Amino acid sequence: MPLDQSFVGRSWPPTEPYLVGREKIREFARAIGATDAAYHDPAAARALGYPDVVAPPTFPVAITMAASRQVVADPALGLDYTRVVHGDQRFAYTRPVVAGDALVCVNSVDEIISRGGHEFITTRTEVTTEAGEPVVTVWSKLVQRGEEH
Repeated sequence: MPLDQSFVGRSWPPTEPYLVGREKIREFARAIGATDAAYHDPAAARALGYPDVVAPPTFPVAITMAASRQVVADPALGLDYTRVVHGDQRFAYTRPVVAGDALVCVNSVDEIISRGGHEFITTRTEVTTEAGEPVVTVWSKLVQRGEEH
Protein backbone atom coordinates (compact mmCIF):
# COMPACT_ATOMS: atom_id res chain seq x y z
CA MET A 1 0.00 0.00 0.00
CA PRO A 2 1.48 3.40 -0.93
CA LEU A 3 2.28 5.92 1.75
CA ASP A 4 -0.16 8.80 2.15
CA GLN A 5 1.21 11.68 0.05
CA SER A 6 -0.79 14.21 2.10
CA PHE A 7 1.88 13.83 4.82
CA VAL A 8 4.42 15.77 2.69
CA GLY A 9 4.88 19.17 4.31
CA ARG A 10 3.20 18.13 7.55
CA SER A 11 4.86 19.02 10.87
CA TRP A 12 4.21 17.74 14.36
CA PRO A 13 4.18 19.61 17.68
CA PRO A 14 7.54 20.04 19.46
CA THR A 15 8.67 17.16 21.64
CA GLU A 16 9.26 17.49 25.34
CA PRO A 17 12.81 18.73 26.06
CA TYR A 18 15.52 16.06 26.15
CA LEU A 19 18.20 16.88 28.71
CA VAL A 20 21.56 15.86 27.27
CA GLY A 21 23.64 14.25 30.01
CA ARG A 22 27.39 13.97 30.25
CA GLU A 23 27.23 10.23 30.88
CA LYS A 24 24.87 9.70 27.93
CA ILE A 25 27.41 11.43 25.66
CA ARG A 26 30.24 9.32 27.09
CA GLU A 27 28.21 6.10 26.65
CA PHE A 28 27.37 7.00 23.05
CA ALA A 29 31.01 7.88 22.30
CA ARG A 30 32.21 4.58 23.77
CA ALA A 31 29.56 2.64 21.83
CA ILE A 32 30.74 4.07 18.50
CA GLY A 33 34.46 3.96 19.37
CA ALA A 34 34.86 7.76 19.44
CA THR A 35 37.91 8.47 21.60
CA ASP A 36 38.31 12.24 21.21
CA ALA A 37 38.94 13.66 24.69
CA ALA A 38 36.26 16.36 24.25
CA TYR A 39 33.63 13.58 24.17
CA HIS A 40 34.73 12.24 27.56
CA ASP A 41 36.58 14.87 29.58
CA PRO A 42 34.93 18.18 30.59
CA ALA A 43 38.36 19.85 30.99
CA ALA A 44 39.34 18.88 27.44
CA ALA A 45 36.03 20.22 26.13
CA ARG A 46 36.43 23.48 28.09
CA ALA A 47 39.93 23.89 26.63
CA LEU A 48 38.21 23.95 23.23
CA GLY A 49 35.72 26.57 24.39
CA TYR A 50 32.74 24.36 25.26
CA PRO A 51 30.96 24.46 28.62
CA ASP A 52 30.99 20.64 28.99
CA VAL A 53 31.65 17.46 27.02
CA VAL A 54 30.71 17.63 23.35
CA ALA A 55 28.59 14.97 21.66
CA PRO A 56 29.91 13.10 18.62
CA PRO A 57 28.32 14.32 15.36
CA THR A 58 25.91 11.37 15.08
CA PHE A 59 24.65 11.67 18.68
CA PRO A 60 21.37 13.42 17.72
CA VAL A 61 20.18 10.11 16.30
CA ALA A 62 19.61 9.03 19.91
CA ILE A 63 17.12 11.87 20.25
CA THR A 64 15.63 12.13 16.77
CA MET A 65 14.91 8.41 16.34
CA ALA A 66 12.64 8.47 19.37
CA ALA A 67 11.08 11.78 18.29
CA SER A 68 10.35 10.46 14.78
CA ARG A 69 7.90 7.95 16.26
CA GLN A 70 5.41 10.83 15.95
CA VAL A 71 5.62 10.37 12.20
CA VAL A 72 6.25 6.69 11.56
CA ALA A 73 3.77 5.42 14.14
CA ASP A 74 0.86 7.43 12.69
CA PRO A 75 -1.44 4.75 11.23
CA ALA A 76 -2.78 7.18 8.62
CA LEU A 77 0.69 7.34 6.98
CA GLY A 78 0.47 3.64 6.10
CA LEU A 79 4.06 2.73 6.96
CA ASP A 80 4.63 -0.96 7.62
CA TYR A 81 7.68 -0.82 9.91
CA THR A 82 8.29 -4.57 9.47
CA ARG A 83 9.37 -3.79 5.89
CA VAL A 84 11.43 -0.66 6.65
CA VAL A 85 15.16 -0.30 6.20
CA HIS A 86 17.23 2.80 6.88
CA GLY A 87 18.22 4.52 3.65
CA ASP A 88 20.16 7.68 4.55
CA GLN A 89 20.99 10.07 7.38
CA ARG A 90 22.28 13.65 7.12
CA PHE A 91 23.14 16.32 9.67
CA ALA A 92 23.48 20.10 9.23
CA TYR A 93 24.90 21.68 12.37
CA THR A 94 24.52 25.23 13.63
CA ARG A 95 26.56 24.29 16.71
CA PRO A 96 27.62 21.09 18.50
CA VAL A 97 25.45 19.36 21.09
CA VAL A 98 26.96 19.65 24.57
CA ALA A 99 26.10 18.14 27.94
CA GLY A 100 23.53 20.28 29.67
CA ASP A 101 21.57 21.12 26.51
CA ALA A 102 17.79 20.74 26.76
CA LEU A 103 16.82 19.90 23.19
CA VAL A 104 13.43 20.01 21.50
CA CYS A 105 12.61 18.29 18.19
CA VAL A 106 10.12 19.34 15.54
CA ASN A 107 9.49 16.66 12.92
CA SER A 108 8.33 17.24 9.36
CA VAL A 109 7.92 15.11 6.26
CA ASP A 110 9.95 16.53 3.37
CA GLU A 111 9.32 13.91 0.71
CA ILE A 112 7.49 10.69 -0.10
CA ILE A 113 8.27 8.97 -3.39
CA SER A 114 7.61 5.58 -4.96
CA ARG A 115 10.28 3.93 -7.05
CA GLY A 116 10.76 0.36 -8.22
CA GLY A 117 7.94 -0.92 -6.03
CA HIS A 118 9.41 0.65 -2.90
CA GLU A 119 8.30 3.69 -0.88
CA PHE A 120 10.81 6.31 0.29
CA ILE A 121 10.01 8.81 3.05
CA THR A 122 12.35 11.61 4.07
CA THR A 123 11.77 13.20 7.45
CA ARG A 124 13.42 16.37 8.72
CA THR A 125 13.91 17.05 12.41
CA GLU A 126 14.77 20.57 13.53
CA VAL A 127 16.61 20.28 16.84
CA THR A 128 16.72 23.44 18.95
CA THR A 129 17.26 24.43 22.54
CA GLU A 130 14.19 25.09 24.69
CA ALA A 131 14.73 28.79 23.96
CA GLY A 132 14.54 28.09 20.21
CA GLU A 133 18.27 28.36 19.40
CA PRO A 134 18.98 26.18 16.33
CA VAL A 135 21.41 23.33 17.02
CA VAL A 136 21.14 20.78 14.20
CA THR A 137 18.82 19.70 11.41
CA VAL A 138 18.61 15.95 10.86
CA TRP A 139 17.24 14.30 7.72
CA SER A 140 16.42 10.61 7.70
CA LYS A 141 15.33 8.55 4.72
CA LEU A 142 13.42 5.35 5.38
CA VAL A 143 12.68 2.79 2.68
CA GLN A 144 9.57 0.64 2.88
CA ARG A 145 10.40 -2.37 0.76
CA GLY A 146 7.74 -3.53 -1.67
CA GLU A 147 5.55 -6.44 -0.69
CA GLU A 148 6.86 -9.83 -1.71
CA HIS A 149 4.45 -11.96 -3.67
